Amino acid sequence: MITNGHFADRLLDACADKNSRLVVGLDPHAALLPEHLIENARQDDDCDPRSYMARAALRFNQEIIAAVAEHAVAVKPQLALYEQWGTAGWQVYEATVETALEHGLLVIADAKRNDIGSSAEGYAEAFLGSCSEDAERRAGETDAITVNPYFGTDGITPFLQRWKRGKGVFALVRTSNPSADQIQELSVNGAPLYTHIGRLVEEWGASYCGSSGYSALGAVVGATQPEAIRILRQIMPHSIFLLPGLGAQGASADDVVEAFDNRGMGAVVNSSRGILFAYKDAGDPRAFATAARQAALRVKQSINEALRRA
Repeated sequence: MITNGHFADRLLDACADKNSRLVVGLDPHAALLPEHLIENARQDDDCDPRSYMARAALRFNQEIIAAVAEHAVAVKPQLALYEQWGTAGWQVYEATVETALEHGLLVIADAKRNDIGSSAEGYAEAFLGSCSEDAERRAGETDAITVNPYFGTDGITPFLQRWKRGKGVFALVRTSNPSADQIQELSVNGAPLYTHIGRLVEEWGASYCGSSGYSALGAVVGATQPEAIRILRQIMPHSIFLLPGLGAQGASADDVVEAFDNRGMGAVVNSSRGILFAYKDAGDPRAFATAARQAALRVKQSINEALRRA
């Protein structure tokens, strides 16, 4: 019995309900936060920069979440940007997760964790909660997590064991960073390494499919790699694609259309800086939430329009 609903089914239901494939990355870069939030937090707190920056980030995240919830299906907090603030940052991360869930959004922890055995189990417990199907949810527990597949199933299975509690996993398959080619395009038996990883991830996830036909084990595939998207969709018909790189990293909505099935499902597209810091183009830092809402709507519509054209 799946106690909280299958992750892939829940994600795709949200896409259908909102007519949206948008995930908003919650990456509170310290240098880009509105200055008035930082000043307010500094006045309310002590002189520890980590403490007041974390407080500013929390206020920022809370307003962003409320602003984009109508147009997004999920949020994806990048753990490194919270961990940099120590204990205060982790508290902000947990509070951010709770705020997103209160607004009806799924939460994908962009943690990129990877280990084996008890270490992997520890990571899985920290982010996805207990394996026990009747376990109570605890603060900060997310719906899904990103992981590195380099250890093979020893590093994936501890996370996937939570699938009956409605949890999901996204394995890095073809990433959007410029130097990814150094490893992911290496030729192995005449084909790029990333295609072999894609086949393995599809195979590993075959036993974890929901009623939608998609697995609880999905793939991170960079939106900046349209040819890889096309190839991997053929290799991985049952894997939901999480597509980062739209906007600031240079990808457009047209670059990602081949990630979707003929119903316009099977993938979600992440945008972070282009939404979070849209206020910089609008010119009014105090209206950052309004600017983010408008940007989220534009991104959602651009993806939908690209799918209609495809």
